[in-house]
Amino acid sequence: MRYGSTKKILITGGAGFLGSHLCERLLAQGHEILCVDNFFTGSRRNIAHLLENSRFEMMRHDVTFPLYVEVDEIYNLACPASPIHYQFDPVQTTKTSVIGAINMLGLAKRVKAKILQASTSEVYGDPQIHPQPESYWGNVNPIGYRSCYDEGKRCAETLFFDYHRQHHLSIKVVRIFNTYGPRMHPNDGRVVSNIVLQALRGENITLYGDGSQTRSFCYVDDLIEGFIRLMETGPEVTGPINIGNPGEFTIKQLAELVINITNSKSKLVYRPLPPDDPRQRQPEISMANEALGWQPKIELRQGLERTIAYFEKYLNEHA
Repeated sequence: MRYGSTKKILITGGAGFLGSHLCERLLAQGHEILCVDNFFTGSRRNIAHLLENSRFEMMRHDVTFPLYVEVDEIYNLACPASPIHYQFDPVQTTKTSVIGAINMLGLAKRVKAKILQASTSEVYGDPQIHPQPESYWGNVNPIGYRSCYDEGKRCAETLFFDYHRQHHLSIKVVRIFNTYGPRMHPNDGRVVSNIVLQALRGENITLYGDGSQTRSFCYVDDLIEGFIRLMETGPEVTGPINIGNPGEFTIKQLAELVINITNSKSKLVYRPLPPDDPRQRQPEISMANEALGWQPKIELRQGLERTIAYFEKYLNEHA
């Protein structure tokens, strides 16, 4: 640690949806932030308001190449996280997860930094256990269209635990469930941004399958709180730990709630279900509750109202 309680913290993928909120929160705590992003899915818009802060530094860099910096902690968030983006260049997606993890773990080993890996509920695949506890090994197709992301993240977890066992590295692994909020990429194809934008534009709202598949939606502020609490735990807490909201909703319920909030005239239309799309997704969060004292606080309607306000402003600026 540098001086007092101030830490120099590296956040890869720091200009992304989650990364920008994490940068903001840690800056508010008084830390120095090195934000690294290659801007494949991240945006300068997300961090523009932070650039004048003397404790914030932005570096354009791809984590598939080594990085030589001096830091106290590392949050490894770099990787496209929506199907549209991670399927655009699936080989690069796997490289980002696997080689990126190797490079960040190597950096953490060299500078003796604590390191957190942003993993995903996608490691559970199309689950046969519901809700999904951390002990569940998953039901994943290793050769499908989503595998570049699912298996890349699974391999990254393997690397983290091997570095922990072999090199005694201080690691934290968090499995993120569906997260939403301001600064979501408008064209990422994710269900919340898709439905909100279609509703605001008065377009038909596209549901896949019959809309009965379920997701659990966690507001971004709650998720970031979970990240920081996990990073602040002692070496005995490694994870993996599920961070997500256990409130389960069908996609059709989500669409109807968005229509209600926006007073949209949009109609629901149905399309075939994409391959390997999970039927249900719900986190079992007793470990987060016990180890971190964490549970989500923002209800879906409240979080959607904030998210809709963000996208209304975005559409007005890009009209």
